Amino acid sequence: MNADMPMHRPSNTMSDQGPILVLNCGSSSIKFALFDTGSTPLPRAALYSGKVQGIGQAQPTLDESGRAPLPLVLDAEHPTTAALQIILARVNAQLQGAPLKAVAHRVVHGGQHYFAPTRITQAVIDELRALIPLAPLHQPFPLKAMSLILQQHPATAQVACFDTAFHRTVPQVEQMFALPWSAWESGIRRYGFHGLSYDFMSRALPERHGDLACGRTIVAHLGSGASLCAMQNLQSRATTMGFSALDGLMMGTRCGLLDPGAVIYLMQEQKLSTDAVAAMLYHDSGLLGVSGVSPDPRELLPLEAGNERVRAALALYVQRIVREIGALTAVLGGLDMLVFTAGIGEHNDLLRARICERLGWLGVQIDAQANARHAVTISAAGSRVSVGVEKTNEEWVAAQQTLELLAAQTA
Repeated sequence: MNADMPMHRPSNTMSDQGPILVLNCGSSSIKFALFDTGSTPLPRAALYSGKVQGIGQAQPTLDESGRAPLPLVLDAEHPTTAALQIILARVNAQLQGAPLKAVAHRVVHGGQHYFAPTRITQAVIDELRALIPLAPLHQPFPLKAMSLILQQHPATAQVACFDTAFHRTVPQVEQMFALPWSAWESGIRRYGFHGLSYDFMSRALPERHGDLACGRTIVAHLGSGASLCAMQNLQSRATTMGFSALDGLMMGTRCGLLDPGAVIYLMQEQKLSTDAVAAMLYHDSGLLGVSGVSPDPRELLPLEAGNERVRAALALYVQRIVREIGALTAVLGGLDMLVFTAGIGEHNDLLRARICERLGWLGVQIDAQANARHAVTISAAGSRVSVGVEKTNEEWVAAQQTLELLAAQTA
């Protein structure tokens, strides 16, 4: 495909109902989805979607919905840019010359100033680039996509949608660290992440569960990155991730909650550099670091009977989730609903069962058969807490936020 195909017809023939392209760019993968804005409400199912994965690795692939993975050859020096060019070419082929309404980008960190969806300009890109140290695994890559589209297709509207935005409702006492006041004033605080996923839950859960979802709800976003969000009246009240995406739960390769004294020790006594410590905490910890095998529970669970480190990794993973659910339940003053989402939360019934078994003191009881088939409600009839499984849809939320912003700007 020709990556230089025009993304727009001339402005005098543009349609206000063109689709929105959503890009979710990470270090090794880029998810994309095309949403039809010609229908109201915005359909939750994408017109066209897929993912380039394995970027920077030996064999990257393009996975498109309903098709077999397509092996790719990417420029070794600029693999992310090459992957983006391929995606844009495939999208243009789908559009068959029709214009895009906008491109929406998931951006992990908005810092102190960016909470609402924001139109992209070069000045905005520059300000977001300053936040890369706060989310080095995620922040650089949507900025590459924004810059590429701004350069090649400057007439295309672009919107940044922030993972930190949903947690704007968290009270100050939950945002603060017990550091000197000057740290708070300089922006060192708990921001929280996975906000697009939690935003989707705030919309989808009341549709499915009615008023119950408006009560004291904890959503467990369990994927390669993981966090919990305590919600009341469908708003964030507390979350496990903090200043960076390292905090809180144990993750695939990230450590989660850690005594800062351990970091000081690693640097002062073991003489690790800042870069070495960062690599350890972001890339070499979590399930991978403890097990020594894999960051993926699907690969670890079959091995735990014969591998002590794998057993320890999975036990610690469950322990951290259970402990933080207890803490967030205390913040909410009780618990009405627990919801699992994201890759592990939606698909791993064994880990869901282990977590829920440890929450029996809360009155959590699950139906084993419903859990095994990943039903939308997996709690048993006598459970005092409703337990659900809900597929997240971050790309749709980004498209919806973009549509709302553009409508407000043209009103």
